[in-house]
Amino acid sequence: MTQHKILLVDDEPAFRELASRWLANQDYHVKTAGSLEDARHALASFDADLVLLDLSMPPHFDPQITLDSMADFDGRPVIIITGHADRDLALKAVALGAWDFIAKPIDPDMLAVVVRRAITKTTLERELNQLKQSTKQPEGAAAYIGHSASTQKVRALVERIAPTDVRVLVTGPSGTGKEVISKTLHDLSHRAAKPFVSVHCGAIPADLLESELFGYVKGAFTGAEKDKVGLLSLADGGTLFLDEIGEMPLAMQVKLLRVLQEGTFFPVGGREQKHIDIRVISATNADLLEKVREGSFREDLYYRIKGVNIETQSLAERLEDVPVLLQAFLSRLQNQQDKKLQLSSEAVQWFRDQTWPGNVRELKNALESVASICPQGQITMEDIQLLYPNVQRTNQTVNRFPDTEETLDEQVKALEIRLIHHALEKSQGNRTQAAKQLGISRQGLIKKIERYGL
Repeated sequence: MTQHKILLVDDEPAFRELASRWLANQDYHVKTAGSLEDARHALASFDADLVLLDLSMPPHFDPQITLDSMADFDGRPVIIITGHADRDLALKAVALGAWDFIAKPIDPDMLAVVVRRAITKTTLERELNQLKQSTKQPEGAAAYIGHSASTQKVRALVERIAPTDVRVLVTGPSGTGKEVISKTLHDLSHRAAKPFVSVHCGAIPADLLESELFGYVKGAFTGAEKDKVGLLSLADGGTLFLDEIGEMPLAMQVKLLRVLQEGTFFPVGGREQKHIDIRVISATNADLLEKVREGSFREDLYYRIKGVNIETQSLAERLEDVPVLLQAFLSRLQNQQDKKLQLSSEAVQWFRDQTWPGNVRELKNALESVASICPQGQITMEDIQLLYPNVQRTNQTVNRFPDTEETLDEQVKALEIRLIHHALEKSQGNRTQAAKQLGISRQGLIKKIERYGL
């Protein structure tokens, strides 16, 4: 069970001691502050769920200044504490956003009720916001991330063709996000409310693939004791994703071609023609044109599925995306495990230095494995060496990336700033040339310059 955090802000040491001890006994994690300035510093490292704030705080002891300070608490619920049971002040505090108002001497039972209600509300709002975000931005769209020129090019193409019904062929090495791209195309299309049905053409035995795709009627073959709806019908109105289509048997290719040409099919053993409206997205790590030349893939089918070709690159060709991918995967792990996770700078560099033949999938699995054995939330080289005993720590790596308390986001920001400065110096201030060196658009560079105040 998560231990909720409370920041208690009061200038009376005796009250802080008594109240914090009582709240701790109620299983809350309590931090105290004796002034508004101390409270601001505390919140920089203490992610409080709730602030208990005395209305009269030094040095001014002005209730209005205290109420104005609530804006510094980043939307956290604030319960105002006062020694003056003043109804006007209570109403003013609530009007300015305070969750509630409680007067000294405090009734512990009343405080318990007010605190519990405030924290419950905050927890529910946080969960609702997470749910809204997961609904608003599909996981696929969030997963295909990075700053490299190739990643930005793929993302721009996906956003442009997603609203259309054009057929798409996604090619590239295994583990580079082909299914992620396909799911994103579906999620950003007008078909998003309909099913996304994924079929791995090489994982289903050839003699079963037809009945899995088309379905069958009762009595079509031995064991067909009742009608079965096929994957094509399940995808009606939505998207059919044919993964590793290069492994589809030739006999099945002929039947798929008819579906693509006419939008109709017959279930196995059936005489009633079925009509479907689907978008087909295919993916492969094979060279389909070479398969066409070999005769193992039909040329007419190749040109039917290849409306637009999106090509993914291996992770080794876009290593600049590794820190961003690590941050995205860490964020998901934090949400799943409800604990804070960080990578030491040396660990980031180790992930950055690997070739990752299994690409993004291998990177993600490696990070999840290391995170699972990390007891403190700070992933270090010691954790990595437990799973990868042959890892060597070199002085070069340590000197290039010294240990730091900065988060991965802060380190990535600092690196971006240095790279932008270097590119601008090298191009003598020419932003177009600097953007070209960095592999981003000129407008993208201008936005980063403005964002970082360079």
